[in-house]
Amino acid sequence: MMQVRRSEARGYADHGWLKSQHSFSFAEYHDPSWMGWGNLRVINEDRIAPGTGFGTHGHRDMEIVSYVLQGNLAHKDSMGNVKGIPPGDVQRMSAGSGVQHSEFNHAPQQTTHFLQIWIEPNVRGIAPGYEQKTFAEADKRGQLKLVASPDGREASVTLHADAAIYAGLLDGAEQAELTIDPARKAYVHLVRGQLNVNGETLHTGDAVALAQESRLVLSQGVDAEVLVFDLAA
Repeated sequence: MMQVRRSEARGYADHGWLKSQHSFSFAEYHDPSWMGWGNLRVINEDRIAPGTGFGTHGHRDMEIVSYVLQGNLAHKDSMGNVKGIPPGDVQRMSAGSGVQHSEFNHAPQQTTHFLQIWIEPNVRGIAPGYEQKTFAEADKRGQLKLVASPDGREASVTLHADAAIYAGLLDGAEQAELTIDPARKAYVHLVRGQLNVNGETLHTGDAVALAQESRLVLSQGVDAEVLVFDLAA
C-alpha cells in the first residue's frame, strides 16, 4: 500500500520570522488523517529568517533529528551543548526526562532552511542526550546512506527508537533500492528535485507513506535529495 502526500497538501504556518510546512499534525495544524506514520510523528520543513530563531523551550521523551539544507542552525541546550549544524550534518537530540534548548539563525543575510524530525522513543525517562555527525555527499551519491539507527551501526547517529533513517542523492541513471519488512512501515520524503519511487513521480516536498510493502526502488532522479524512514508499525 502506498499513499502519496503532495507538498502542497501539507500544513503551512507563516509566523513572519518562521515559515513552516508540516507533513503531520502539529501546533495549530490538525489533520486526523495525518497524525504521524508509524512512530514518525513530525517532519517540519522550517525556514528561519536571518537573525531570528526559536527561543529556549523544553521537550520530553522524544527523539528529535535536525537535517539542515541551507545556512547554519545554531543549537544551545541545557546539557551544555553549543553547536552549529551545517548542511551535511545530522543532529540527534534525545529529550528523555527533559531538556531545554534554543535554535537560531545568526546569519545576517541568509535564511536557515532545515527539516525538524520527531520520532517517538522506545524508552522513556532516560537522561537527555546529544549526537551530531557529518555525512559526506560522496557517501550519499547514488545510494541510500544510513544516517540514524537504533544501534548506531555504519557510523550513524543512535536513535532511542525503533526506526532508521537513510539519506540519498540521486540523479540521472543512478538508482537505489531498499528491502522493507512488510510488517513495518516506511516513509519517503523528497527533500528536493524529482524522483520516481516505486513507479510514482515525486517533486520537491512530496512524500510517500508505505505499508505492507517489501521493496523500495528509487530511480529517475533529477537533482534529487531524499530521506527514507524505516519505521515501527
